[in-house]
Amino acid sequence: MKKALIALAVLGLTGGAAVAQSSVTMFGVLDMSLRYTKANGQTLKQLANDGLNSSRLGVRGVEDLGGGLKAGFWLEGRINGDNGSVDTSRFWGRRTSVSLMGDFGEVRLGRGKTSTRLHIDDFDPYSTTGLGDVEKVYSVLGSASDTLNRSDNMVQYFLPSNLGGVYGSVDVAAGEGTAGKKMYGGRLGYKQGPINVAAALQETTGTGNVKFKQMSIGGSYDFGIAKPSLNYSQNEFGAREQKLLTFGLTVPLGQGQILASYTDAKANGAAESLSGVGDAKLMAASYVYNLSKRTALYTTVAQIKNSGLGRFALANSPVVTNGAKSSGFDVGVRHSF
Repeated sequence: MKKALIALAVLGLTGGAAVAQSSVTMFGVLDMSLRYTKANGQTLKQLANDGLNSSRLGVRGVEDLGGGLKAGFWLEGRINGDNGSVDTSRFWGRRTSVSLMGDFGEVRLGRGKTSTRLHIDDFDPYSTTGLGDVEKVYSVLGSASDTLNRSDNMVQYFLPSNLGGVYGSVDVAAGEGTAGKKMYGGRLGYKQGPINVAAALQETTGTGNVKFKQMSIGGSYDFGIAKPSLNYSQNEFGAREQKLLTFGLTVPLGQGQILASYTDAKANGAAESLSGVGDAKLMAASYVYNLSKRTALYTTVAQIKNSGLGRFALANSPVVTNGAKSSGFDVGVRHSF
């Protein structure tokens, strides 16, 4: 099975030429928690997925083609540990890509995270996962954009890693006649020692052929005893606008760490005319205790406080009405392999 997978991946790059495989790796994460959420006087208790990291199963491989050139493939899909189900409509929906890599960097084709989403992940202590997921207060402003997280039909270029701390990538995605999928964007950053600063831009053709625009700029500094981060994002669609400011903090503590974040999301009057979009504040705090490099116990408490017409909600929250709160906490375990 492993040989078949890499053979198929390499075939698309070499036109069927005989080459030797270098490595194929199966990997995954299982993350489940006991979660309690509350909104509008309603409560929900459940065994939830993805409290600290997203549960997934994947296969990846790299082949050395010689002369510094490598070919690679990556297949990764979501799994639900609570009931053993998978996303049957997108079995490999998290990432499906084939790549050529060398001194020039990497050219990647397929489905995966956009450069803008990778940027937001970097400066959100929760990496847009779990109860503290900052994406829960992001809005596409009625644009029908399907590229806030991942994109289909994407060609990406990543800078090589030997540029003295400079990193970046460029994305182009074909819409193939569907509103909300045609996209281009990129990010550019500098990461050296304790400092990391970056900016990202993205435009997606939304409904009515109007552009949904995303801009984000962020930075962090690791002082050793704590790593604060700051990220500012702005989303626009026509006259509608949303601005978000996120403060994050990561503090090492013994065998674990404390995570905390605060996001202030503000929508202008045009955006507030949309159902469910308004001002919101997201607050979250967690403690993660590492039992080993692969296994961790964690607990998180979080709340979204809406105002106006806002109906943003935490993951797995009961339905939220205009201007109401969504709150919750969980206790879970994460194991990677």
